[in-house]
Amino acid sequence: MSETLSATTSINETDWLEAVKWNQDGLVAAIAQDYQTDRILMMAWMNRESLALTSEKKEAVYFSRSRQSLWHKGESSGHTQIVHEIRLDCDADVIVLKVEQLGGIACHTGRESCFYRVLTEDSPQKQWQSVDDVIKNPDEIYGKTK
Repeated sequence: MSETLSATTSINETDWLEAVKWNQDGLVAAIAQDYQTDRILMMAWMNRESLALTSEKKEAVYFSRSRQSLWHKGESSGHTQIVHEIRLDCDADVIVLKVEQLGGIACHTGRESCFYRVLTEDSPQKQWQSVDDVIKNPDEIYGKTK
């Protein structure tokens, strides 16, 4: 879509997917945010099909770049994301999903959020420090890993 959307432009049912600026791989960044607390839970990628399915099912469906396939969030962990709202940013190249995170765990590490590390700058050397507790051991969620 070559034209810039104004703040008052409404995307109708048939061309809403066309308004998204997909990258060269046909993907768009998608941020999952808790619909009540606004905490950012995770970032993943979506393709046209996963975004359409997310809108239809009202559950988050992403595109796994490593598996090159659709990924219904929670399909193996049970930690499904119920979608309350889908937003598109001003540049039309980032999606925000306002979600209810079932089980309270969005991260494969067993934490509430994938953003559990903070850059500490008060020591002689900067480092990433984990600040969120593991809610459930990932081995209990996904089975023992090798």
